[in-house]
Amino acid sequence: MSYLVSMRAKELGIRIALGAQRTAILWSVMREVLILLSIGLLVGIPTGLGLGKFVSAQLYGIQGHDPSVALATMLLLTMISALAGLIPAHRASRVDPILALRYE
Repeated sequence: MSYLVSMRAKELGIRIALGAQRTAILWSVMREVLILLSIGLLVGIPTGLGLGKFVSAQLYGIQGHDPSVALATMLLLTMISALAGLIPAHRASRVDPILALRYE
């Protein structure tokens, strides 16, 4: 996300120069984070359930799926991705429009 925000510095600087609110810039970046998180969870949950059956067949004493572990993992991934997106989003909302326009 940090790389994507740095690539969009000029765009974000123009938006701020045209009067965009800092919260709108913040949510613009966070929206991308949430979309990537949603795609990851939509792919990861069925894959995890499918591979859980395989792992339980291969290892003794391991359950194929445990709802509490799955929920805890989803919550942990959500918190980590929100934090990972919040730092570049905060930095993007503080872009100086003059510096962003002079960047290239």
